[in-house]
This record gives sequence, structure tokens and C-alpha cells, in this order.
Amino acid sequence: MKKISSVVVCVCMLLGLLLSGCGYQYADLDLRGEYTRDLEGTTLTVYNWGEYISDGSEDSMDINREFEKLTGIEVNYLTFESNETMYSQLKNGGVNYDIVVPSDYMIERMVKEDMLAELDMSKITNYDLIDSQYKNIFFDPDNKYSVPYSVGMVGIIYNSAQVGEIDHSWKVLWDEKYKDMTLNFNNPRDAFMTAQMILGQDVNTTNEADWEEAAELLKQGKANLQGYVMDEIYSKMETGEASIAPYYAGDYLTMLENNADLKFFYPEEGTNIFMDSVCVLKNAENYEAALMYINFLLEPDIATANAEYIGYASPNTAVINNEDYYYYQNPILYPAEDEMPEVQYFHDIDSETRKKYEMLWNDIKLY
Repeated sequence: MKKISSVVVCVCMLLGLLLSGCGYQYADLDLRGEYTRDLEGTTLTVYNWGEYISDGSEDSMDINREFEKLTGIEVNYLTFESNETMYSQLKNGGVNYDIVVPSDYMIERMVKEDMLAELDMSKITNYDLIDSQYKNIFFDPDNKYSVPYSVGMVGIIYNSAQVGEIDHSWKVLWDEKYKDMTLNFNNPRDAFMTAQMILGQDVNTTNEADWEEAAELLKQGKANLQGYVMDEIYSKMETGEASIAPYYAGDYLTMLENNADLKFFYPEEGTNIFMDSVCVLKNAENYEAALMYINFLLEPDIATANAEYIGYASPNTAVINNEDYYYYQNPILYPAEDEMPEVQYFHDIDSETRKKYEMLWNDIKLY
């Protein structure tokens, strides 16, 4: 079947070149799993973070097109900027999604609220490639609802040509000599974390006084900021419009390709570690296609192409142990044990505490 598929793909590529000139060239994939065309003509709706899948740009593999070619299933691919945006969209309805890619604490919340379907792991045969350290995690202890997609930590990106070397501390976001040059996250958990680390707090504290103290610190620092951003950080840091910003390590590596003056560090006070995982919604309309898609994402060729494109650490051993992988043993993504910062995962927090920090966040934005 694979040999026949390869011949067909080559013929199609040649015809495509003759008829329409050079375009995306499909990969010659060596697949471990079994894929059928039984669902050909159906649609799979995927809801993922922005800039978070290899999409065919810059000579990368177009993963969604490869899946469509293989299975005949159309991928309707939509993006979000934050876990909170994604959650709100799901709750508001309007679009029926099959697959979502939330972070750890949001998965924990969605499981509690019965929003996720249990996965038929017999159909996800490539799950054995997931490193054991990323299984049985607190948000899915029995591996029922999620399959790890990527892993990362938050650090600070800075433009060395503009600010030179800076203190390896979250406090630089508050330092007045960088006024109007700094950015912060435009979502509550990450933004509060930058203050909580300075204050030595547990990022999952349920003590209202802790959240109020962190909110006050964020208010004090707001006048120092150029703004709150999410995906806008790419253009601001790559062009030099902003000089210092906290963001996810994998995205720093993407920005570095467009601006060699950018540098990165994990702050000395510690930081957030996160795991984003692929989940299927309870009301998914194309459950079987979703399982096939998840298995496809785990394929060694696919997972490696994806990890190289998005720049995040991979939980897939076929990627981690591949010496040809572009980020093989990269010290930012895979720091040595003695270089690993102190880290905390975000957990889902009880509804009263969540209401408290969301109210405080609204106050900060209006301050």
C-alpha cells in the first residue's frame, strides 16, 4: 500500500508541476500506523494555537495537507491565542470543533466539566512513542483524554543590540530604564505568573491575599509596559519595536530566525513549565477521524517536521532521540539537569479563586 501510494503521489506531483507550475510537494512518508480512506469526504475541525503546526511555509511540511492526501478527510483548521480564548469559544458555541489542543490546567478543567471524550487508545497505535515522563500527568493521570503535543517553559526574550545584557530576573519587566520597551502576556495566568515568581508565591495559590498582592505588583508595572500581547509579540520583537518580553521558549527560537539580535534566558526566580496536548471534544462530530489525526501527528516523520517548525520541545521519543533532528539536545528546549530552572505547572483552580483572579485581571487591564 505504501509503495502504491508513493507512485501515485509522484505521478500527481509531476502532473501538478506540468499543469500549474511549482507548488507544495508532498512528502514521501514512512508510516508506522494504518490509515484508511473510509472517511473520505468528511471534515475534521481542529482548533489549535496560532503558529503551532508545520504548515508548508518556508519549505516546511504541510501536515494538514499530508493528512488530507492520505485519508481524503478535509481538515478545517482554526486557531486561538490563549487557553481562555479557546475555552470561551467552546462555551459560547457557534462552531463545532472535533480536536482542541489545550494546556495542562485547562485540560484539567475541561475534564472536570465533562467537555472531553475518552480516547480509544487502541486506535492511537503510535502512543508508545510518547516518553514515559509525559504520561500519567496530574491533569490526565490515567491517559484517558489527552495525547502530549509539545512541552515548554516560559522565559524572557530580549534584544541585545538595543538593551545589551540584562539581569536574568522577572524584575526587568518593572525596571524603569526599559520603560515603553517591555511587553507582558495578555492572559491572566501567564501575566500573574511573572509577578508571582518575583513574590515567591505558589502559582496555584488559593489565598486571595496572594492574588491581590500579585495584582498590585502588576498594576505598579503597567506604566512601564509598551503593552500586553500574545501573537503580536512576533512582529514587535522581530522588528525591534519592543525590546524585552516574556514568552514561550519555542517561540523564541522561531523569532531568532528573523532577528539574530534576540537572546533568551529563564529567570532566576523560576518559571512556568507547560504541556499542551491533543484532545477530542465530547461533542465531536468526527470522532474516528480525530483519532486517526492524532495517530498521524505522532508519526516519526510528522512529529519531527512539526517539532522543527514550531520550535518547542517534543514529548515524542522518535524526535528526541533523532540525531538529525534540528533541535537535537538544544539547551533551551532540553536543558541539562544542572541548568534546569525551578518550575511550576499551572493547575486548575477552584471556581472562587478563578473568579477572584479574573476580576483582578480585569481591574489591571482597566487601571
